[in-house]
Amino acid sequence: MKKVVTFGEIMGRMASPANLRLRQTREFEVTYAGAEASVAASVCNFGGAARYVTALPKHALAEATMDAVRAVGIDTQYVLRTDNGRLGLYFLETGANQRPSNVIYDRADSAIAITPASAYDWKAIFNGAGWLHLSGITPALSRNAAEATLVAAQKAKAAGASVSIDLNFRGKLWDWDKTKTARELAQETMRTILPFIDVVIGNEEDCHDVLGIRAGDTDVHSGKLDTSRYPDVAKQVIKQFPNVSKVAITLRESLSASHNNWGAMLYDAALDQPFFAPLDAEGNYQPYQIKNIVDRVGGGDSFAGGLIFALNTPELSNSKIAVKYAVAASCLKHSIKGDFNYSTRAEVEALMGGSGSGRVVR
Repeated sequence: MKKVVTFGEIMGRMASPANLRLRQTREFEVTYAGAEASVAASVCNFGGAARYVTALPKHALAEATMDAVRAVGIDTQYVLRTDNGRLGLYFLETGANQRPSNVIYDRADSAIAITPASAYDWKAIFNGAGWLHLSGITPALSRNAAEATLVAAQKAKAAGASVSIDLNFRGKLWDWDKTKTARELAQETMRTILPFIDVVIGNEEDCHDVLGIRAGDTDVHSGKLDTSRYPDVAKQVIKQFPNVSKVAITLRESLSASHNNWGAMLYDAALDQPFFAPLDAEGNYQPYQIKNIVDRVGGGDSFAGGLIFALNTPELSNSKIAVKYAVAASCLKHSIKGDFNYSTRAEVEALMGGSGSGRVVR
């Protein structure tokens, strides 16, 4: 497969140990991650090739982020090192049972937020690349980051690469234009980027917040989803943006912070057909039941990484198989601490084949 490029911010993740609340915490577990870096990590861990592009300050903590990324085989040669700006941070409080997880962002004036699009060597970045992955998180950071995301999509298309985007609405971040609400700014900005996108990834809330599209009366907070409505959501996305060839919608039923049901739909515009995963023996949608979540942060990114890897791997690229692979990959990620999915392709394919008992492999 050709190299997958991802562009976005990497941060220090400051997590409270175990299930402590942030106000109880006097020390943090520190790792380094961001949505786009997590996607690149998945691609590499499955055996593909990925290049990660971002902007980072010139200091030791930024070097630590690069160590974490390089450790899984990601190409970092086009990471821009800047004299100004800081390393962004986020603080994670992991929920349990009926108490949800909580994230506090500390990302203002980070290096990627203040770096203009013209600072990146886009021609070199897309040399030998076949795919670019973006997210709706990066353009939420600043006007500069939004413009860089748009330019990245345009340059990737000009280079002949396919482009995917995870809508990833983050209401806490969309505040760089004080004349607009977070939702208004997200919709206005993302609609300039989506005409250059081939594959859209999101969940129902993202589709509503970013595109104003709802899945009928489905309530994602009730713990039950009406999956019959999601093909129409995908069709509405494609009607608004005919350049989009596939729409993937993750289907998370949050029964509690520790117990989620998990699956997805991939709508293929060329076939005018939705594909759901996982399925039961009769071919009906039956989500994975994840009853003891270790870490759900990065779950959506692991789905995106699995989908991109599958779509770029001939024997997995069929839409029915690709979504099955992506869902199995992201199901396994819920058992792994940290943002990165360290599952292998063999482990994902074993789960796809029905090996989900968790028995010791000897």
